Amino acid sequence: MKQDGKNFILFAAFAALILFGWPVISGYFFPTANPPVTKIEGGETKVVANPAADPAADSPTAVRDRAQVIAETPRVRIDTPLLAGSINLKGARLDDLVLKRYDETVARNSPPIRLLSPAGAADAYFAGFGWQGAGAPDANTVWQATGDVLAPGRPVTLDTATPAGLRFRIKLSVDQNYMFTAEQTVLNAGGAPVALKPYNYVLRRGRSKDQDQWVAHVGPMAVRDGSAVYIDWDEMGESEHRYPTTGGWAGFTDHYWLTALVPDQKAPVELQLRERPGDLFGAEATWRDAATLNRGQSVTQTTRLFAGAKEVDLIDRYEGELGIVQFDKAIDWGWFRIIEKPIFYYLDWLFKLVQNFGVAIMLLTLTIRLLLFPIAQKQFASMAGMRALQPKMKALQAKYKDDKPRLQQEMMQLYKTEKVNPLAGCLPMLLQVPIMFALYKVLILTIEMRHQPFVLWIRDLSAPDPLTPVNLFGLLPFTPPSFLAIGVIPILLGISMWAQFKLNPAPMDDVQKQVFAIMPWMLMFIMAPFAVGLQVYWITSNVLTMAQQWWLYRQHPGMKTAVAK
Repeated sequence: MKQDGKNFILFAAFAALILFGWPVISGYFFPTANPPVTKIEGGETKVVANPAADPAADSPTAVRDRAQVIAETPRVRIDTPLLAGSINLKGARLDDLVLKRYDETVARNSPPIRLLSPAGAADAYFAGFGWQGAGAPDANTVWQATGDVLAPGRPVTLDTATPAGLRFRIKLSVDQNYMFTAEQTVLNAGGAPVALKPYNYVLRRGRSKDQDQWVAHVGPMAVRDGSAVYIDWDEMGESEHRYPTTGGWAGFTDHYWLTALVPDQKAPVELQLRERPGDLFGAEATWRDAATLNRGQSVTQTTRLFAGAKEVDLIDRYEGELGIVQFDKAIDWGWFRIIEKPIFYYLDWLFKLVQNFGVAIMLLTLTIRLLLFPIAQKQFASMAGMRALQPKMKALQAKYKDDKPRLQQEMMQLYKTEKVNPLAGCLPMLLQVPIMFALYKVLILTIEMRHQPFVLWIRDLSAPDPLTPVNLFGLLPFTPPSFLAIGVIPILLGISMWAQFKLNPAPMDDVQKQVFAIMPWMLMFIMAPFAVGLQVYWITSNVLTMAQQWWLYRQHPGMKTAVAK
């Protein structure tokens, strides 16, 4: 068998390995997209149920019905433009909270995302405010409230007192978004001195239903001493995670949601992440120094609780306006944040301009192509030079067909003599790699992209294309496996890439020709499970590249005819 034939077989085997092994690899390292929100059945678009959409989703393993648990204790209602729920006066807990703006699915009657849920119900997840020290109230303490509704501009004060003369007070307020503020005061009206310090916590039963990913952390996290710590669920029980710090915060991050304690950023505190018996995971913030109160003395400390959606602009504003140290680390941008955040903000600005994220992605692509235009010009110049050299290269191949090392030497000398760099054409492609990765992260990370429609059957640009010819566009009653479910958009991607490759100069090597012939269709399979938004970007980029090539060929007709000389 000739060497070229062996090379092609190796390439085919490698391609098959990528094709069938990619779903396994991508499952952890590069999750392709968010779960599909729709499917096509009988030619109609149907919403896919998503019971795991919220951190406190309904579950058949519920201890008791949530509504029943909520009704058992006295409560103060929470009513803001974005939140609804209640405060449990028994234990001073926030354990009932839903996000009005976000639904579990794209269906019109979808329930809202439930973030917090009381103990005793399914997927308990709650936050509490208290003290450590002798005589401090506990989880069974029933507080008295000064009002029946907590709303922006309408704070509620919770009070309780002990027989020893300690009076505890929590003044709770909430802003227009997702930030609660708790001013905790204790007054010693008794006789003996007491030592007390504020202690606040977030507890959740069980792990998040979102997948922890290599590119996007899901689970416990903290910021201490100016840096973020991301803890895997499996590491929670292996050792203690204590972080003495001044300035920082701790909590649990889901894919789109965050519940985090933010103590006074100027107070020395100890943050702790730990696993408790009963599949409970806790994030705690305790003041390091207890206050010793003599008769008549009081002390007040302030803690904030963020409980809501990780909206990029809002997270950044909280960091700037409230001085929360590295609050933007709640979104796991990773190493490419210097590219990802500008792309996000520009994309978001385009979306607000055109009100369609798909169109915004196309405009983003156009912008990037314009910025890369000078580099692309050099690429085409290199391509033209390579095309003009093809007759000479063919002559060299014929002359040294039995001496590969000599052929390589002669070709390198030819490049040097003609001042042509065969790798120059790769630069625009290399520059697009970090842009593609940044857009990929933006699509899977940011809640602003969640459930954003494009056109026709595409209801979520952060999910794969649900319309596939494999099951005759949903007319056949089966769902193909993910690596075969090639949607319409990935097919358009393969076609656009094939067309673009056809406009490029044909490689001199036969194996390279075969590789370039197969590559568009192999990438079509690889890209099929990725977010539609990413594919829209790639297709638009291919179309713009072909338009640019067409224009250049019209300007320089010799580029097309040089090879025929």
